[in-house]
Amino acid sequence: MPIQKVGVVGCGLMGSGIAQVVAQTGYTVVVRELNSELVDKGLKTIEKNLQRLVEKGSLTEIERDHTRSRLRGTTSLDDLGDADLIIEAIVEQLPVKKELFAALDKLCPKTAIFASNTSSISITEMARATQRPDRFVGLHFFNPVPVMKLVEAIRTITTDPGVFDEVVSFAERLGKTPVRTSDRPGFIVNRLLVPYLLDAIRALEEGVGTIEDIDNSMKLGCGHPMGPFTLLDFVGLDTTHYIAEVMFEEFKERRFAPPPLLKRMVLAGWHGRKTGRGFYDYTDPKNPRPMRLT
Repeated sequence: MPIQKVGVVGCGLMGSGIAQVVAQTGYTVVVRELNSELVDKGLKTIEKNLQRLVEKGSLTEIERDHTRSRLRGTTSLDDLGDADLIIEAIVEQLPVKKELFAALDKLCPKTAIFASNTSSISITEMARATQRPDRFVGLHFFNPVPVMKLVEAIRTITTDPGVFDEVVSFAERLGKTPVRTSDRPGFIVNRLLVPYLLDAIRALEEGVGTIEDIDNSMKLGCGHPMGPFTLLDFVGLDTTHYIAEVMFEEFKERRFAPPPLLKRMVLAGWHGRKTGRGFYDYTDPKNPRPMRLT
């Protein structure tokens, strides 16, 4: 059966972006959150994004209105019962995800495909909570979803090849560039990115350079759009720490081990832009200043 109706679980930063892109493409979308306040917040974010596109001339008012008409928010899982594809974008905690998918498995028809937007958790482990491991995949979008073209399509050893091909085609219809990968911690991007970010922290700890010097070196010397510490603050130090721990647990290699400085910053609640402090101080968001950490 072709994918026509899509359910998105979670209407936060990632979930709202996924719901927006899917609805813009022409699919009927139901996005679910835990309470009406979170639903309203997520839908308002989508509304602002769509209006911004109209003002830029990237979207017509008619297209905006059609996108709105295809999108509905809910607090009930029951409203996802007739979805052809469900994309999960909730908190990165395996027990919570497994509980969600177990409930959805009882609710949705056997033909429905389940996908997780996780950046690090085992797709196979989540699929074990259901009776449809052959129809379970990973679809890892990148932030901000409406802008970033990449989607990691993750296949487990139990995923049906036809289901996987359908999900890859779905990502292409969204205007994304899907890359195929297997169910290993970090997939492709984080498998390569996280050790680089952790090495930057180690270089800072060892006095190789300052925060600004290391950031400028990678921007001007390697052509990166932002330096590693700016990127760490954008991604979230707590998120990076969590992903690193998952990868270290799997591979037991030093390059995946969270450095002591990262651990201390996470414990202090300095998680980057979202908390106002990380490797930079964001008291003035337009002019962040490097922190003194060593």
